[in-house]
Amino acid sequence: MQTTSSIDELQVWAHELRDFCDVTHVFYHTATLKREQIGAFTYSRDWARRYVERNYLSIDPVLQGAMRRFHPMDWKTLDWSSPAARAFLLDAMEHGLGNQGWTVPIWGPQGEFAVFCLNHQCSDADWSRFTSQSAKDILVVSHLMHEQALRIINRETAPPSADLSPREREALAHLSVGHSRAAVADMLQISENTLRAYIDSARHKLGALNVTHAVALALAKGIITPQGALPKY
Repeated sequence: MQTTSSIDELQVWAHELRDFCDVTHVFYHTATLKREQIGAFTYSRDWARRYVERNYLSIDPVLQGAMRRFHPMDWKTLDWSSPAARAFLLDAMEHGLGNQGWTVPIWGPQGEFAVFCLNHQCSDADWSRFTSQSAKDILVVSHLMHEQALRIINRETAPPSADLSPREREALAHLSVGHSRAAVADMLQISENTLRAYIDSARHKLGALNVTHAVALALAKGIITPQGALPKY
């Protein structure tokens, strides 16, 4: 993904991610980046056109829910009780979408809002297992995809790397694979207070909003190397 230089290439990468995760669809979209509609997704073009033509934007429980939240959400937790929402879901499934979904709302430092979604056709038990195993990795990937879209639109093909110390890089690298702060402090043989100082320093240098954003930026800039993979279910 970090080698993509256009939205078209990012679109291809979305298909590769879909295949790697073994899900039905991957979707990324931001509507407020320089007032442009930017998307990379595996949905059919027919469904994308139908979504716009029928103004599903105004009733889509996924989008409406994402605009009110800051944390990832399972589509099963959303309100699908209205006749319009149920008709929308039926139409979506008839156009190839699965019955399961996971969405990450992304609120960027430039004021932009974006959504990253994984969609699949499977049982509740299989989906619960997949999302519980992959939630942290999905969060990182979503921010990486958003950062890459920002770089492509802003024509920043070679963004400068922040100068993190070896300890700061180690801390973020361990956090990137899902270790708890306590575990990372133990591995580095430092106190949790000292670890917090390293993390806060790295976050400040990277201009990150939070720790997850810092990890995503460090991975995107090549400061740390990905050490894990999204597990399949």
